[in-house]
Amino acid sequence: METMRETAGATTFQGRPMTLLGGPLRVGDPAPEFTAIAPDMTPVGLSWAPGTVRVLCSVPSVDTPVCDRQTRFLGDALASLPGAELLTLSVDLPFAQRRWCGAAGKEGIVASDHRDLSFGLAYGVAVKELRLLCRAVFVVDAQDTVRYTHYAPASDEPIDHEEVLAAVHGCL
Repeated sequence: METMRETAGATTFQGRPMTLLGGPLRVGDPAPEFTAIAPDMTPVGLSWAPGTVRVLCSVPSVDTPVCDRQTRFLGDALASLPGAELLTLSVDLPFAQRRWCGAAGKEGIVASDHRDLSFGLAYGVAVKELRLLCRAVFVVDAQDTVRYTHYAPASDEPIDHEEVLAAVHGCL
């Protein structure tokens, strides 16, 4: 039986050190497949948008201000880039994500990893102590290769949106 990799202190949550399970991924790695659940309860995985550049964001919860801003900003920015797609993953229940989508006027950009942490474990963003996902971003090219990774040192701090967009432009 394979032992799950643990990285103690890889991120913090509200100032407390946390342990990440799985990963980490590096630039050049093949992007792992995963299965998450869309707000309409259908399965979503890496192949949801084949042949595109995919930005995969993990967040603790879309119901928090930093996660909400990040998802809205990247959703708007990527909507204007043909060939680029966003999927923000959290362990929020699909029902809560559907409510967020309605309030934000955003559809098709979130999915829930609540069932079995498939994304969290495959991408190394599952927080052991909280059963949440840490804040991280991955840019995956059309050939399913990881081209950018950022694991946030603190899950409650925003990411550098411009850095993520530069990585996307480099893949288009």
